[in-house]
Amino acid sequence: MVANSLRGWISMTPRPVRISRVVLLALVIFCRQSAAQNPGGSQPPGTTSGSGPYKAVMEMDTGLPDHTIYRPEDLSALNDTKLPVVVWGNGACVNVGNAFSNFLTDISSYGYFVIALGPIVQRDTAGPAQPPPQAPPLPPQGADSTEPPRGLPPAATHPSQMIDAIQWATAENDRAAGKYYKRLNSGKIAVMGQSCGGVQAIEVAVDRRVSTAVIWNSGLFGKPTNLGGGKTLSKQDLESIRVPVAYISGDPRDIAFKNAEADFDYLTKIPAFRAYEKGVGHGGTYREPNGGEFSGIGVAWLNWQLKGDQRAALMFRGPDCGLCVNPKWVVRTKNLK
Repeated sequence: MVANSLRGWISMTPRPVRISRVVLLALVIFCRQSAAQNPGGSQPPGTTSGSGPYKAVMEMDTGLPDHTIYRPEDLSALNDTKLPVVVWGNGACVNVGNAFSNFLTDISSYGYFVIALGPIVQRDTAGPAQPPPQAPPLPPQGADSTEPPRGLPPAATHPSQMIDAIQWATAENDRAAGKYYKRLNSGKIAVMGQSCGGVQAIEVAVDRRVSTAVIWNSGLFGKPTNLGGGKTLSKQDLESIRVPVAYISGDPRDIAFKNAEADFDYLTKIPAFRAYEKGVGHGGTYREPNGGEFSGIGVAWLNWQLKGDQRAALMFRGPDCGLCVNPKWVVRTKNLK
C-alpha cells in the first residue's frame, strides 16, 4: 500500500538526510487518502480496511456485548508485538459502536486494539443506505461558553463503559485460553472521544491505567455539568488528569471550539497539545475515507505516546512541528518534551 511504502522509506532514510516536515506531512496525508478503500461513514461487520500495515476488522465479542472491537485481522502477523489499547466514546454519546468506523478502523490498522462504546448497529438493508443513527450534536453554547447545553436527551452511553472496556482488555490479555492472550499491551492505554464522548474520555482520563487522552471536538463547560452521563464535571476536574492530553477540533465554527480552548488554557502542569483545522467544523473528518486527516493526527499522537515513536513526535513537538508549519492548522502547546 502506498502509505506503507512511504512509512517504510522514511524508516530507512539515513539520519543525516533532513526531510521538510511540512512536505512529509503533506505526503503522508496524500498517500493515506490515495490508499482509501471505504468512502462511507460506516462499514458492515467483518469488513477489513484501513491504510496502515495491518488490515483491520470490526467485530463484536460475546464477552463484551455492549462494545465494538476494531483490531488487526491477522493476529499471527503481529509476532511478539503487543497492541496498545484505545477506548473510544462516540459523538453525542450515541450507543452505536460503528458510528465512527472509518476513523477507528484506520487507527486499528496501524497496530492498535480499539474498543468503541456501543454494539454494531446494522443498516436497514430494505431501503437506501443510511449512516448509523446518531443523536444531535452539542447545541450552540453562547458567547461566554459558560452555560451547559439544555434540552438534550440523557446520554445513551456511560463513562463506566470505558472502564468496562479497560478491565475486559486487561483480563483478556491475561486469559490463557483467549485469543488475545499476551497480544495486548495493557500498560499502554489511551482514552479518546468526540463531542459528548470527549467529555466521557476526560472523566476516565484520571484512571491510573490510562497513559494518554485525546479529546476530539470537545471540552468541558464553564459551569459544572454531567453531559457525558457520568459524574458532574467542572474545570477543576481537569487538575486530576496526570497524563499527556491532546485537544483536536475544527475552527471557531465548531460548536465545541471554545470548550477546547478553555480547557487548554486551564491546563498548566501536564503535557498538553491543542490544534484546530481551518475550514473544518464539529463533524471533523471522521466520515472521510480512512477517517481523513484527523485519523492521521490520531495515529501519530498514539504512536508517540503509546509506542514511543520519536518520528511521530515531530508532528507535535517544537516550533516547527509538522502541524505547526501546516497552513491549514493552528497549534498551541504546553510542557511537551
